[in-house]
This record gives sequence, C-alpha cells and structure tokens, in this order.
Amino acid sequence: MTVLSILNEKGPDVCTAQAGQKMSDIAQTLRQRKIGAVVVTGPAGEVIGVLSERDLVRAVADGGAGALEHPVRDYMTKEVATCGLTDHVDSLMERMTKGRFRHMPVVEKGKLCGIVSIGDVVKRRIAETEREARDLREYIATG
Repeated sequence: MTVLSILNEKGPDVCTAQAGQKMSDIAQTLRQRKIGAVVVTGPAGEVIGVLSERDLVRAVADGGAGALEHPVRDYMTKEVATCGLTDHVDSLMERMTKGRFRHMPVVEKGKLCGIVSIGDVVKRRIAETEREARDLREYIATG
C-alpha cells in the first residue's frame, strides 16, 4: 500500500498557509476545516513548515494569548518530514511514530501534492489487514 493509494481515496487537497499569517487566523482555519495541521509554503509553493494543533498549544503555553497575534513563522515546525507518492504505508507509520508527528506533506519533484495524517495511514493499514484476513478465510474455506 502506497501514499498514492491513500491520496486516491481521500483526495489531494492540502490546506496551506503563508509564514506571515497570524496564528489566530490559522487557529480559525483548523477549527473551521476540522483539520489538525496546515502546510506552510514559500513564494514558489515549496514546503517551508507545518503548523499543527500541537504548535498552537505550545505557542499559547509559551507566550500566552498574545502568541496568537504572532506570525506563523515564529511557531511553525521548520524541519518538516515529507514523503513521496510511492512511499509505503508501513514506512510512513514507522517514521510518524518515531518522529512523534501526525501529519506528513506529500512532495513529488519539489511540488506539494497532498498530505497524509497518521489517521489516514492507520485507516489504510486496518483496511489492508481486514482484506488479508478475509482473503485467507476464503482461501481456507474453498481449499
């Protein structure tokens, strides 16, 4: 199972933000769109960061409510782990678990083309496991 199979099911939509946007605007976006992170892009559309719910909580914990008036660049995660369309779901699950992050932008040829969450990965892995179990039961029943 690859990242492409996840994006084929969920779609390639990615909510992006600019580094100069206010944290409060991104908090509203996350709430309204019911998502956990936005990808921060540069002038050429390149990935320069991710701002997640965790980053927002850290910002408020460190800077109080005033942190919400700061630009995203002050609190975004700048070292972003990305994946490609042909990456396998198992490797993503391992990287996300080890790195303790829940969102990974999908980049091909330097261009942002999607995002996967740990929920997407787990859902896909569970579906794959259920399919394998069903196939095995059918094989045993007919064998």
